[in-house]
Amino acid sequence: MTEYLEIDGLRTAYLEAGSGRDMVLLHGWGQNKEMMQAVFDHFKDRFHVVSIDFPGFGESDEPPEAWGVPDYEAHLEKFVHALGLHDMIFVGHSFGCRVAIRYAADHPEDVHKMCLTGAAGIRPKQSLQSKVRTRVFKAGKWFLQATGQTEKLAELQNRSGSEDYRNARGVMRPTFVKVVNDDVTPVLKDVKCSVLLVWGDLDDAAPLWMGQMMEKEMPDAGLAVFKGDDHWAYWHQADRFNRVLDVFFKGDETI
Repeated sequence: MTEYLEIDGLRTAYLEAGSGRDMVLLHGWGQNKEMMQAVFDHFKDRFHVVSIDFPGFGESDEPPEAWGVPDYEAHLEKFVHALGLHDMIFVGHSFGCRVAIRYAADHPEDVHKMCLTGAAGIRPKQSLQSKVRTRVFKAGKWFLQATGQTEKLAELQNRSGSEDYRNARGVMRPTFVKVVNDDVTPVLKDVKCSVLLVWGDLDDAAPLWMGQMMEKEMPDAGLAVFKGDDHWAYWHQADRFNRVLDVFFKGDETI
C-alpha cells in the first residue's frame, strides 16, 4: 500500500516493506515506483525495502520550481532521514542513478552498496551538427519569447528535443533540461562504496561506453552486460537482474 511523507510541503509517495538492511529503489525519468516493483517484491523478505516516487512523478507532488539533480539529492536526504534509513543499498535506474551517484559521493558513510542500471549522468561531447542545431533552437526560442509569440514558441518546443522533453509538462520541462545538463563525471571518483553496473549493450539512451567509463572512474565498480538488450534490460530480464543482485548483495541482509 502506498504511503506518503510530507517534505518541505511536498507530498512524497513511497512503498515500504520488510526488515533488515535498508534498500532504497530509485526509478528513472518519466517513470515511478511501480517500475521497480519486481526488485521490491524480490527483496522485501530479506531487506527493509523502500521504493520512492520522486517529486514530479507517480503519486508525488511536483516540485515548486525547476529542480536539478542536487535538488533531488537534497530531497532524498530529507526523505531517508525522516524514515531513519542508514547504511543503505541503492538500486537505481537511469535518472535515479544520477541522484544515487551524487548522494553516495556526498554521503559515503550512508551508502553501503549500489546497483546502477542504464545509469545516466555523463554528458557526451556534442558533434558540430548538434551544436549548430542547439544554437538555432536557442536563437529561435529567444526570438519567440522576446516577441511574445507564445503559441509558436510552444510549437517549437513540442517538435524539438528528445521524447522525454516533449512529454514533460509545466515545471517538469525546465526540470528535465537541468537534469540532463548535470554531469556526474567529476564526482565518480568520490563514490567509495562497491558498485555493480548493469547495462544492455544496445542501450541508446545511456550507451554502454558510459557504463565502461563509470567502471573505470569509480574506485570499486564492476560492469555486467546484458547482451542484446537496451536501456530497460533490468525490466525486460527482471528474473536475471534479480539473480545477479542476489549474488552482489549476498550477506548484506543485516548490518
